[in-house]
Amino acid sequence: MKDYIPNQHGAWAMLVIPFLFGMLASTPGVVHVWLFTCWLLIYLLMFPLLQWVRTGKFGRVRGPIILYSLLLVPAAAGLLWIRPGVILMALLFLPLFAVNVYYAKRKRERALLNDMVAIVQFSLMVFVSYRLGGGNDYYLAFELFLISTMYFIGTAFYVKTIIRERHNRRFYGYSVSYHLCLALSALWLPSALLSVVAVILLGRAIALPRTGITAKQSGMLEILFSLLVLSTVWLTYA
Repeated sequence: MKDYIPNQHGAWAMLVIPFLFGMLASTPGVVHVWLFTCWLLIYLLMFPLLQWVRTGKFGRVRGPIILYSLLLVPAAAGLLWIRPGVILMALLFLPLFAVNVYYAKRKRERALLNDMVAIVQFSLMVFVSYRLGGGNDYYLAFELFLISTMYFIGTAFYVKTIIRERHNRRFYGYSVSYHLCLALSALWLPSALLSVVAVILLGRAIALPRTGITAKQSGMLEILFSLLVLSTVWLTYA
């Protein structure tokens, strides 16, 4: 199953939360079922495709590529049938995916810049989900896009201080500095709750890397932090 299910656990939150941001700020409907089905299948397909690019070996990833392609074609056809304009929105993702391909080819998928590009790519789903739900306040959609992007970039910094950069004091300083800027930026948002959440995330970035927390424990806590961000955004914008 490890060839069929992506092992990038943090990406699941990035897959779901921007989609929910856009859906909850607009009008949820059946179109969102179609959209999320396609979005999930695209994510599941992109993982083996990038593995193929990285290793040059098609044999191991042949199964998931064929399976997810066969599932995606009818799902995408159904979505295009009811909302043909979504094809234009999909073009926004292509340049960012090209960057992911570039880093995969060079076996540097864990590079921070590649992480940031992937975060922007996932966060663009805010606009698609919002528009397909009938939303037309693009300032609101952009605000939600920024919240998603800034939150997940902070998470990328924080997670690296737990795993790959655990003993790197300079990188720890980068993470704390970013979260401090995030907390200050949240003062401009329309909800005091969002400012409180930003302060909580700052506390996470400062304290947890000093506790010796494991990657598994951190991952479990990230579920709670993601739910906290999601619920706060829902209370603010829905």
